[in-house]
Amino acid sequence: MSLDNIRIVMVQPLYGGNVGSVCRAMANMGLSDLALVNPQRLNMDDARMMACHAASVLDDRSECASLAEAVAECGVVMGATARTGLYRQHAKTPREWAHKALEVAEAGRVAIVFGREDNGLTNEDLALCTQIIQIPTTEEFSSLNVAQAVMVCCYEIFVASGSYEGPEEKSEEAPSGLRERMFGLWRDTLLDIGFMKDDKAEHMMLGLRRILSRGTLTVDDVKILMGIARQASWAARNVPVGDAGEVKAENVCQA
Repeated sequence: MSLDNIRIVMVQPLYGGNVGSVCRAMANMGLSDLALVNPQRLNMDDARMMACHAASVLDDRSECASLAEAVAECGVVMGATARTGLYRQHAKTPREWAHKALEVAEAGRVAIVFGREDNGLTNEDLALCTQIIQIPTTEEFSSLNVAQAVMVCCYEIFVASGSYEGPEEKSEEAPSGLRERMFGLWRDTLLDIGFMKDDKAEHMMLGLRRILSRGTLTVDDVKILMGIARQASWAARNVPVGDAGEVKAENVCQA
């Protein structure tokens, strides 16, 4: 699987909590290859706590003395940076680079590099990168927490991979004949409960049709609406009403 060939590289991470959060983000998106470049006395208790159920990513991490070592076997190296400048003008968003990363990862390794929490990636770091990633943000506040940046990039790659299959509606869309039966039932019910009069019925039913046509109605949806209409119609015919028009509570309980 191409996701297995994508390596997340953290350059000189300072905080164990961030490393753990990166592990969790990676696991959420199906990535597992983490490399730490010269980590700075990390609090591993914090890392393990923030990794939550992604401890396997943390435990299987590799540690390297330099960025060059961490990316040595990677054909494509993408560096994430918020800074702009003359040699960063070819930067693209994670979404724009996602397909490139997956294409290369089919046959070789890809590294996505994230810089230090305090200073990001240096020009020397970016010199080792073949592509530059910039995550869209407001101009006023463009710096992201490193774990947030990792999540954004991993998310775009995961979505582009087509690995996710969303839930499917089990009930098929209601056919016209069933919908018309429902509207006929609701017409009778609204007349029974006094919501509308005969001379206004067609006008009011057009409004009801408009409301119920704004989204897909499945067979199950229509059956529920028909059940509500039948019960309301039954109540209108069978539950006694007091002098002031109130339904008598004791009769509702008995029904």
